[in-house]
Amino acid sequence: MILRIPMIVIFTLALFSGCTPHGEDLARKSGSEAARVQGGSSAAAEEVSHLDPVTQQVIAQYGTTIKRYALEYGFDWRLILAVMKQESRFMPEAESEKGAFGLMQIMPVTGAEVARSLSLEDLSHPGTNIRAGVYYLRKLYDLYDGSSDADRLKLTLASYNAGPGRVYDAQELAAYLQDDPGRWQSVKAAMPLLSKRYETLHRNVWPLQKPRNGWFGGSRQTIAYVTAVVEHYETYKQELN
Repeated sequence: MILRIPMIVIFTLALFSGCTPHGEDLARKSGSEAARVQGGSSAAAEEVSHLDPVTQQVIAQYGTTIKRYALEYGFDWRLILAVMKQESRFMPEAESEKGAFGLMQIMPVTGAEVARSLSLEDLSHPGTNIRAGVYYLRKLYDLYDGSSDADRLKLTLASYNAGPGRVYDAQELAAYLQDDPGRWQSVKAAMPLLSKRYETLHRNVWPLQKPRNGWFGGSRQTIAYVTAVVEHYETYKQELN
């Protein structure tokens, strides 16, 4: 079984631990991509002309902001676009039943923590919502630096959707089952086993006889979320330079 500092301690440290490292980023922008961060060129207009009108409009309105913060936090801007599509369908005023809001669907508690860390006041504004979402993605990404790039991306996306605590619980269960907790496939297989239905198994893994972050019944939704974002991302990598 893997040994770890209690999840709350790790995540608190990761979320508020100074500057973000950029040493081994998922998909760094190339020099030519970085040169286009300022946007507004005819070439940029041509590259999105074949996309659906909603995506074209989002790139026209927020492309510069997306590229700016993607570059700052070490991501491919097309990944941020993929997350945004899945989270809000590109609707700046979207709000979920649980209170997640904006283009990046920031949860209120997470938003308050990120706002304090970045000294932001209004995360409902599209620009600050994008910045907060990309910053939070980076903090989650930093939690999985022992995984391959592909696994690290999927673990990050699962954490963005369900919270890192659920992913930690699935990793711990995967390790108990003698599977590799750093692989998304292992976590994907373990996540459904976090539901109350498997409480007999939980008694063998955790002292309180259930997952550290409680039973989890949303594995199917989280797994579908990761699959969808990755598919969007692959599409954008083909359609956008």
